[in-house]
Amino acid sequence: MPGSERRPPRWDLSPIYPGFDSDSWQNDKARMAVLASELLGHLEGIPDRKPGPEGDSAFEFWLVRAVALLGDLEALDENLSSYAYSTYSTDTRNERALKELNACEELGLPARRASVAFRNAIASRADEVVRLASTSSKLVGFGFFLTEELFWQSKQMGPELEDLAADLGRSGGDAWMRLQEAVSSTTSAVWDAATGERRTVIQLRNLAYDPDRSVRRKAFDLELEAWKSVEVPLAAALNGVKGFMITLNKRRGWETALDKSLAQSRITRKTLDALIGAMTESLPVFRSYLNAKAKLLGIPKCAFYDLFAPVGEKGPAFSFEEASRIVVENYAGFSPDMGAFAKKAIAASWVDAEPREGKVGGAYCIDFPLAGESRVLLNYEGSFASIKTLAHELGHAWHHEAVKDLPKLLTNYPMTLAETASIFGETIVFEGLLPGLPESARLGALESHLKDPTQVIVDILSRFIFEREVCERRERGELSPAELCELMVKAQRETYGDGLDENCPHPYMWAVKSHYYSPDLAYYNFPYAFGQLFALGLYARWKDEGPRFAETYRTILRETGRKSAVDVTKSAGFDIETKVFWKSGLDVIAGQIGDFKRLAETSPSRR
Repeated sequence: MPGSERRPPRWDLSPIYPGFDSDSWQNDKARMAVLASELLGHLEGIPDRKPGPEGDSAFEFWLVRAVALLGDLEALDENLSSYAYSTYSTDTRNERALKELNACEELGLPARRASVAFRNAIASRADEVVRLASTSSKLVGFGFFLTEELFWQSKQMGPELEDLAADLGRSGGDAWMRLQEAVSSTTSAVWDAATGERRTVIQLRNLAYDPDRSVRRKAFDLELEAWKSVEVPLAAALNGVKGFMITLNKRRGWETALDKSLAQSRITRKTLDALIGAMTESLPVFRSYLNAKAKLLGIPKCAFYDLFAPVGEKGPAFSFEEASRIVVENYAGFSPDMGAFAKKAIAASWVDAEPREGKVGGAYCIDFPLAGESRVLLNYEGSFASIKTLAHELGHAWHHEAVKDLPKLLTNYPMTLAETASIFGETIVFEGLLPGLPESARLGALESHLKDPTQVIVDILSRFIFEREVCERRERGELSPAELCELMVKAQRETYGDGLDENCPHPYMWAVKSHYYSPDLAYYNFPYAFGQLFALGLYARWKDEGPRFAETYRTILRETGRKSAVDVTKSAGFDIETKVFWKSGLDVIAGQIGDFKRLAETSPSRR
């Protein structure tokens, strides 16, 4: 399967809005203000409490209208913000995109105000809201949403303070987040002194997949030098984001940032403890994989720049067209509808895959609720891992497709369940592709696959430990770049153990990962582990039940916006508050590691 020279595609956003100067963009921006004003006015007109059917009817009518307006406002707000961010993230030097992103944030302030007012209004009549949520035919399906809104009302400040916090956020937490994106997407180093060729840190990180260790080492050293050159502004950004978050959390009554993250993820502390406990107990298995990989590479221990190194027979460089075909075919093997959707998304230019200067690193999927469409960003470099990334992000897009016809307020699912959908998508592709590979290529493919669960379990655990320590220390004061590097190395050594060369960790992983810089979403790490292991459970169900599970899976996705994660997983037959459940998923990975080690022992490529 030789790769072609054709560049990976860029996406087309014109079906969403033709541009920032288009009538549709300007009209929707104007409509934001109108909708927010209408909702705020409606909330001020809450009917007086009156006994009897007449009073019940008046309040029910008011609540139904409030819910409808809030949903319309959220959909419009997300549509505008997603377009501005999508434009900005593919060219962080685009000044107009940055201005429009700022304008969207300002336009969203009345929406934030309306959300606060909505929660306060329903809290003043909480008993009636709870009763109507279970008895009103006009509010069918909104019971979970309304109950959750009552909970979040207990964790918000007064209207004036929430309004101020939202306004200050644009030049506070959000601004620090944009600084990290702008710096990380444009930071580069000289790759070839003779020609003056420079490579961005994103391009340097992609060289971690190069088969030549000297190339990987050179790229890694240059990457660390590049991060070192911008460590001061990035440390300021991380301190700014975490300080902003901690201050607001205290004002809103949260004991820790982790407590808020659990609520956002719709899981219990018992669930997280079971997950983290099972992950910690599994670390020796992953370390044995890394040590087996080191032997294949002919080195004593894996340095950080060896974690993504290919082993076994060199695999082909897949063109983006080949990757697309692989994803579509394997999606279709699970569900014809899912395969047709992926084919449509790629053909309609929903994917931006070309790496380039000014484009943010990593990958994401973003939704446009008014258009009923998604867009996928990745930095495609032709590897087996890139195919899985495409499958991962299109898994997110399929999730959006499954819920797009529901009221907007019933489509807001937590990170834990969002990551389940994406990892299930990539699991389908990997498991479908592996059996068709020749024996000589299976070692390399299996190892390429194992890189991901190793990152999701071992590296994610190090990121969780690091963030927990940073949040605790940030309450006492700002952390220097040296302190952040020290904490990062300590966390990596705790999880990688003897599987990683202790002299070659990655001290600047705190600068690399943009998830640390969200002022609203702390601990954006353990949801990946949740998704990885829950997806493996769902995959096992599919293998047992066959084709009929595709519809069950789509039903599960549709429930993710209107149930807690505990209840959604219960509907699939799992108890996520026990380590037994998480160990079942880890056992699947342990079996794959066992297969890899057996293949490694007999591999002619072993050095």
